Amino acid sequence: MFSTAFLDLPPLQGASGTVTLPGSKSISNRVLLLSALCQGTTVVHDLLDSDDTRVMLAALRQLGCGVDVQGTTVTITGLGGELKHHDAIEFFMGNAGTAMRPLTAALAVLGGDFTLKGVPRMHERPIGDLVDALRLLGCSIDYLGNDGFPPLHIGQPSLNVDAPIQVRGDVSSQFLTALLMALPLAAKDRNIVIEVVGELISKPYIDITLNLLARYGIAVQRDGWQRFTIPQGCRYQSPGTIHVEADASSASYFIALGAIAQGHGIRIQGVGADSIQGDIRFMDAAAQMGAKITSGPNWLEIQRGAWPLKAITLDCNHIPDAAMTLAVMALYADGPTTLRNIASWRVKETDRIVAMATECRKLGATVEEGPDWITIYPLPNGQHSHGKHTPPSAQGQWTAASIHTYDDHRVAMCFSLAAFNADQVPVRIEDPKCVAKTFPDYFEALFSVAHANTKDIPVICIDGPTASGKGTLASRVAQALGYHYLDSGALYRVTAYAALQAGLALELANEAAIADLARALPVRFEGETVWLGDADVSDAIRTEEAGMNASKVSVLPAVRTALVDLQLSFQRLPGLLADGRDMGTVIFPQAPLKVFLTASAAQRAERRHKQLISKGISTTLDSLRADLEARDARDSSRSVAPLKPAQDAVLLDNSSLSIEASVDQVLNWWQSKQPFQKG
Repeated sequence: MFSTAFLDLPPLQGASGTVTLPGSKSISNRVLLLSALCQGTTVVHDLLDSDDTRVMLAALRQLGCGVDVQGTTVTITGLGGELKHHDAIEFFMGNAGTAMRPLTAALAVLGGDFTLKGVPRMHERPIGDLVDALRLLGCSIDYLGNDGFPPLHIGQPSLNVDAPIQVRGDVSSQFLTALLMALPLAAKDRNIVIEVVGELISKPYIDITLNLLARYGIAVQRDGWQRFTIPQGCRYQSPGTIHVEADASSASYFIALGAIAQGHGIRIQGVGADSIQGDIRFMDAAAQMGAKITSGPNWLEIQRGAWPLKAITLDCNHIPDAAMTLAVMALYADGPTTLRNIASWRVKETDRIVAMATECRKLGATVEEGPDWITIYPLPNGQHSHGKHTPPSAQGQWTAASIHTYDDHRVAMCFSLAAFNADQVPVRIEDPKCVAKTFPDYFEALFSVAHANTKDIPVICIDGPTASGKGTLASRVAQALGYHYLDSGALYRVTAYAALQAGLALELANEAAIADLARALPVRFEGETVWLGDADVSDAIRTEEAGMNASKVSVLPAVRTALVDLQLSFQRLPGLLADGRDMGTVIFPQAPLKVFLTASAAQRAERRHKQLISKGISTTLDSLRADLEARDARDSSRSVAPLKPAQDAVLLDNSSLSIEASVDQVLNWWQSKQPFQKG
């Protein structure tokens, strides 16, 4: 997961390949709570690992459930409908509506001394209609802040289920889901009826709830979408084992990707057209816009069809979350697209109507919005893409925008699709880690199938003499930007190490074999750690002997050529930070930022002295300084790739700078070259 302050997406050209999706958030949190309410043990496979499910798992542990997590398989030992702990418990629910609403209802029916709170945004998300329904049932619930909103305190109930329980359906379907999951606990000697007041929104999410309740032994009778009857004497029964479908809402981004991007298409593993999740119907909307979609058991394949995409007007009540993706697809359409019946967007992780309108405008689009609708006018997409109804104000160009994500995972994922724009401008996603709510590895998945022109993948080069600190500086800058990192100086050491491990003597007779090995070396750099395949070789390649072995392979021309190719292969999405002695002059001469790091020989000798002493290696400052000065002379006078600044490099003398100050300087130089506007 990218945990950087922002993530810059360079212009993306196309996409092809296969993506395996994480489990559904909606199904995962429902299954966890239902398993907790059962007697006995339930093994849940393919559970989503995300912020929201971690919130629910933490709450279940607080209640005394047995919780054993082994990767994406979680074993829940249930409570059998009775609480084991009766002490006061405070639950932190983050911003997880799929945990907060159902858990509130279940705890209110069971009774206790509970406080439920969350992040500030959770305290702005309405829960009053659910609380009103539960109070009519006889539950004891008090607001600890503003009426109608969390945080809440729950006490002991005095239940009365004789009359139908009424709940509004036009704010959030999660209120009805919460009641449907909690009330079987109170249906011991009579039927319990729930009546929905007003139109029920997001009906497909209620379908998920009813489907899962049936899996746990609760057969709810549905009379249209207005009346639900929970049968007398029902009790939760563990299904023993249950598998969580992949998240259909997450599929929407890759369905859209296949519709937008040039390439051989996108295959999505983990969910098919027969999914129990309503958001799978996003595929119908995408098909209306021109996507070519085929489906099989647990998979979808999407290819670009009509281009530009076709503008649509759509009632999105049945796909409220996935519909956000349509708003970004609309930027690639042949006319204005209108999404209707989306009032629920306003009470989600943020006010999503405002968020989508604001960020689309940053990209250059014209947007109109109302209480429960939004209209997005397209931007140029490489062909004549604007319909006759498109106003002149929408005929502008794509703008390189910095997308504010509002701590909303879906905003971040939706707007990543804007990087495929025809004007080839980059897109910045602020706070990319917010995708952890449902899809922590979203950007890694996107980069695994997306591709860009090599010239568009940014490279920052940091060259400099031995012991100048370029490795530490480069790895820190790479970490700050979320870029790949290349320690070119370590490659010869790793090559020599790998050759010896393979039984190849470091001599001319084995030049071709060592070159072949070097060309496909499975090496990667993570901060100060060097990995060769699955092995951490950091210490092994940093010995004096490893340095001598590196010198032996560096004189083999075929090995040098192979390692140039390997270094070039590190230029991958979303960008690269490369350090060495010839990165800016030989390997990446077109890099947009080249830094030549310098420090006095005395200062470098002092740094190296501290480093060696800390490792228990005896040496003197004078000998180290003499050695560094001699090495500088050799490196700068080499016939091949001598150590020297590139003509367009900026010089950074870090003799008196801390590593933090050096990192800030390089990041400031990099930021000054970026085109992003915050609108």
